[in-house]
Amino acid sequence: MDRDDGVKFKNDQGIPEIRIGAKAFKCAGASTPHDHPHIYLNMGAADTVLCPYCATLFRYDPRRGPREADPPDSSFIDDLGK
Repeated sequence: MDRDDGVKFKNDQGIPEIRIGAKAFKCAGASTPHDHPHIYLNMGAADTVLCPYCATLFRYDPRRGPREADPPDSSFIDDLGK
């Protein structure tokens, strides 16, 4: 997956690392009202990327689908469907 396609992740638990099945996505920080600007992140050729706002390390896990995360509650569901 080379582009975001609306995939977003969050870190409500405040854990240091989340494993995800996408290399390009948006980080929301945490659930509203504790979120930060939903920013686009792209790992490129790397297997990790650090969010500059919340310092969550996202690690690519090819065993997961593009919207899957570990922990599972890290997938962000936008109420507006965007």
